[in-house]
Amino acid sequence: MEDIECPRCKTTKYRNPNLKLMVNICGHALCENCVELLFVKGSAACPQCNIALRRNNFRVQIFEDSSVEKELDIRRRVMKDFNRKEEDFPSLLDYNNYLEDVETIIFNLANDVNIEATRRKIEQYKKENKTQIQKNKGKLSKEEEELECLLESEKEAAESRKLQAIKEELELEKQKRRNKEALIDDLMFSNKSAKDILATHSEKAALELKPKLKKTNPFSTGMKTQQVFLPVPKQNNQNMYIYKDFKLDIAGPDIFSPNTLKNEGFTMHVRNASEQEKAGGFLAEFACDRALQDAFCGIYFTI
Repeated sequence: MEDIECPRCKTTKYRNPNLKLMVNICGHALCENCVELLFVKGSAACPQCNIALRRNNFRVQIFEDSSVEKELDIRRRVMKDFNRKEEDFPSLLDYNNYLEDVETIIFNLANDVNIEATRRKIEQYKKENKTQIQKNKGKLSKEEEELECLLESEKEAAESRKLQAIKEELELEKQKRRNKEALIDDLMFSNKSAKDILATHSEKAALELKPKLKKTNPFSTGMKTQQVFLPVPKQNNQNMYIYKDFKLDIAGPDIFSPNTLKNEGFTMHVRNASEQEKAGGFLAEFACDRALQDAFCGIYFTI
């Protein structure tokens, strides 16, 4: 992250830890100060690609790679119009072809490939499917309304639980205050010893608080379930699974072991494994062993 810098003023994250990059619709980023200076005289163009820009089109760059920000912005704008669902197509193949066309359009716009032809294709799609686009936007708005209702009900439930907790806390404070006043009265006017009075009030307070202290599981979902104890299954010692190494029968002599393949120089005829492949557990001996198996598995086969 310290290598990030503004392409206009060359300020880096190392020199200014509070550097905030803003990305525009063309995918090029500028720091917050350069964006403010860019629009001092009103409208302005991108210093890198000379595209006309608006101040409200800039947003904080989330990803380190500005090309990712550009693709996300393009995807968001394209998916507003290409909003058809699987049920809008007669078959799954047609839906998959539609998704492939959408991804091609996004790729072309994000990588500046056939920009004019891609834009004409988008405009043509808008004209031909104007009714369907508006209809699907209405569906999306209904889904959003349902989501808002769910969020609102959850918010109300959380507020209710919060008020209930406050109410219980106030009631507990009142009970403590009453117990304290009763203790003071007993200490002042009772004939019993102070030790006995304190012991009696301690037991009384413990009994009053005991019903309110419930054991709760912090990971519980709040659902009341009936606890059922299942019987312990009897251990069956018969037919236990026993692991056996897999051995490929090629009806002939065995293939050399990995160590022999390496020592005899067979691995010189295959590509060496890269560091990434070695990290994944792949070795050149595996490829050599597979090649020998493919070469000799049919030589000794007899009918």
